[in-house]
Amino acid sequence: MFIAILLISVSSMLSAQLTYGTTGLLHAPSAEMQKDKTVMLGGNFMNKEITPPTWYYHTYNYFLNVTILPWMEVAYTCTLFKAEALGLKPYGYSGFTNQDRYFSIRLRALKEGQFWRYMPAVVFGTSDPFTSSGGGSIGSTEGNGYYSRFYAAATKHISIGKEEIGVHLSYLYNKRKEYKLNGIAAGISYNPTFAPELRMIAEYDSKDFALGATYLLLKHLHIQVELQKMKYFTGGLCFQFRLK
Repeated sequence: MFIAILLISVSSMLSAQLTYGTTGLLHAPSAEMQKDKTVMLGGNFMNKEITPPTWYYHTYNYFLNVTILPWMEVAYTCTLFKAEALGLKPYGYSGFTNQDRYFSIRLRALKEGQFWRYMPAVVFGTSDPFTSSGGGSIGSTEGNGYYSRFYAAATKHISIGKEEIGVHLSYLYNKRKEYKLNGIAAGISYNPTFAPELRMIAEYDSKDFALGATYLLLKHLHIQVELQKMKYFTGGLCFQFRLK
């Protein structure tokens, strides 16, 4: 009851959520940041086309995200495993019985327009950077660390008449053998003035192209839909609020 009252009483801002459970575009990063003390709770249906090959089936994830300081965001994301994929069926298990867990962190180096009118915002970030399996490693090549990636992202918003579009460019790197995310990623976001709660996104995440949108409902609930490779559906919900 306390949480419900808290969520109703605080205000929110519009932004997309990444399938990683962090601020960004759809699957590609951006340099946008939430306001200080923003909390996001959400989950997604994950089409197998958007996950590492370990997930040869559709799955789900859920996450907790907190912007601890105006320049730092931390997230904890869990992705569900099926017992059959882990070899647990002979032991009487079936369906979603386990989960992969990882942290993400984003650090803002520059605000948009901080020293120069045309300066973009710049963020450095990582998801799933460390795994304790096999004695522990940073940026694992195989095994755990399925969603490992490191990136630098830049974002600039451009006014065109009464409208504004966001231009996003980033470089991603990981050492994964089966799920490489190496190279340039880019995207465009657009919030139409006639529907400011709607955000439309087109992106290239260094592997695939995707189209999607988010919609802010009742000031707190983000609804996201995405077509990975322009045809495979992924979608989710995110409840966002700010601590006073």
